[in-house]
Amino acid sequence: MTDKLLRPMRTRPWYERWLIRLLGAALAAGAYLLFLPWDLRNRPAAPRATEGTIPVTGAGVLLLAFALLLLAAYFGHWDHLGWPLLLVAVPPAVLMHLSLRTHPEPDASFWPLAWGLFTLLIAAGVFVAAGVARAFRGEWAREDVSLTNPL
Repeated sequence: MTDKLLRPMRTRPWYERWLIRLLGAALAAGAYLLFLPWDLRNRPAAPRATEGTIPVTGAGVLLLAFALLLLAAYFGHWDHLGWPLLLVAVPPAVLMHLSLRTHPEPDASFWPLAWGLFTLLIAAGVFVAAGVARAFRGEWAREDVSLTNPL
């Protein structure tokens, strides 16, 4: 079983590649929902307060970052470099966008900016982790690339 998971994606049948990619996207979305719970009852802590009661903790953010970096490293090592962005960065960004759109109007003016910043941070972290993992590929990967790419 471990041998199957640790094979390059290009050596697998198409249905296996897509199943693993779908599983990776589901794991990224599940990590977001697990570590950053979605509380639709977001309300001010006190009357006229600008801060709401949200269940997001620093530990949850760190655990989410760790889970996304692990997924990015796996897909960056075994798949093409563009896939980690689509599979690991997009599901949390979409869920965050949906979560931020549920906030009431008075504090909603800052959410597009916050969403853009956090999406950029997630995408940059995923891209860097995937690139670093790709640099640690074995010699067999470099030989295969050099045979198929004359440049």
